[in-house]
Amino acid sequence: MEENKISTEENAENVTEETLEEVIASMSENSSEDSEEIAEEAEETEEKQEKSEKPAKADKKKVKKLEAELTEVKKALSEKDTALGELNETYLRLAAEYDNFRKRSAKEREGIYTDACSDVLTQILPILDTLERAAQYSTEADAETPMGKGLALTLKSFSETLAKLGVTEIEALGKTFDPNLHNAVMHVEDENVGEGEIVEVFMKGYAKGDKVLRYSMVKVAN
Repeated sequence: MEENKISTEENAENVTEETLEEVIASMSENSSEDSEEIAEEAEETEEKQEKSEKPAKADKKKVKKLEAELTEVKKALSEKDTALGELNETYLRLAAEYDNFRKRSAKEREGIYTDACSDVLTQILPILDTLERAAQYSTEADAETPMGKGLALTLKSFSETLAKLGVTEIEALGKTFDPNLHNAVMHVEDENVGEGEIVEVFMKGYAKGDKVLRYSMVKVAN
């Protein structure tokens, strides 16, 4: 019985040692396999990280490149805006200068025309005075003659032509004396009329617009 017991204990010890070795070996194998799996997983993670970092780096480079290009474009646009502003200022200045030149030229031409017209009309007005005096001293019988009728038609045509040229007669008789329109060559004391009233016209005055071609020669009451 004792021998069997001893043998059984030895067998138990052997089994225990063998089992322990198997467990250790198994654990070593599992640990090795786990280590390999962990290493593989680490490598895969690292590869994935590298792959994910590469596009990120590439995107950053593209972003930087685009930012640089955008900066250049903004700079170019700013330079163009400055140049355009300078050109616009030059255009506005030239347009203003041309407009002033055009107005000045038009005024000068108008002045030249008015002066020339005034000179011509000033030379013609004495002829009108002569025709009017001839009509004034003509009798009714003379007015019915061909010469009288011709004189009347000439005076009418003369008046119409002056009206077309914008020439008007300066009103004088019965008006208050105005030194800008009338030339007083005589004065008379007359209680029947107001002071400064024109009582007689010796020679008619004419004006073209605001320009006096000839002052009216008048007699004024004091």
